Amino acid sequence: MSAPLMLVMALGALAGVGVVVLLAQLLPAHVELHDAFGRMTPARNRKLADVQTPAGAGREERLGVWAMRALPPAVWVRTPVRELALLRIPLARFYGEKLQFATLGLLIPPLLGAFFTLLGLRLPFVIPAVVAPALAVVLFFVPNYNALEGATKARGEFRRALTAYIDLVATERHNGAATRQAMESAAEVSHHWVFRRIAEELRRSGFSGVPPWDALHALADELALPELADFADIMRLSGAEGAAVSANLRARSTALRSAVLSDELAAANALGERMTIPASLVGVIFMALLLAPALLGMLTGT
Repeated sequence: MSAPLMLVMALGALAGVGVVVLLAQLLPAHVELHDAFGRMTPARNRKLADVQTPAGAGREERLGVWAMRALPPAVWVRTPVRELALLRIPLARFYGEKLQFATLGLLIPPLLGAFFTLLGLRLPFVIPAVVAPALAVVLFFVPNYNALEGATKARGEFRRALTAYIDLVATERHNGAATRQAMESAAEVSHHWVFRRIAEELRRSGFSGVPPWDALHALADELALPELADFADIMRLSGAEGAAVSANLRARSTALRSAVLSDELAAANALGERMTIPASLVGVIFMALLLAPALLGMLTGT
């Protein structure tokens, strides 16, 4: 077979593959209604019994799904549901992380004991037996601490972004836009996660026929965001009663911005006070070095 003929056959095969791929992309996609409705349903309306292992889930999520089905709810003691919803961390992944941390706490003391045994330092059996459960309990609550700390930072970021969003809504309303149009247009301005979260909730309310201020109020209750609830109440006056709320929105934005600034100043002052501690310790150590020779002389009698 000649080389030109082989080249023509190869090009023809590539062209055929390209046509098949193009036709496959043009065919209508098959949508699973269960998955589609699951994505459209807010997390607060999903039942725990409906939890299934998602496609492409990692080891933590698969472990968490098994734990949610097999273990009693009392095992988790307290689940920071609002914080997880704010951080968009699935319950399955959170529970899987807790079990992994607890297992790690159970394994570390025996492994350290075996390591010391190899070095010739045999530890009493009671030490790993007591330390392992205690360390497992401590590490079991590490994901809770991480969720609370992350949610605190996320709420502060949400408040800062909400001030800009309220100003944008006030501008849209001042220009004559309708209530829903003003809220949706302002949410589409930025790709920040706060704006995306608000835009997602507004789109969902449009599909379900729920007023946008009620949807944002429900989101505020779910995530423990009182500033968003106040904004939703102001927009309810605009939508339900037709009140002009541009001035109220700008006043609320100014007050919220002042509150954010006050919190940041308080945090900066607290950080500055903590920074004085190392300097004080250095001074104490310096004084101890100066007084040490005299004290040693007094104690030794020289």
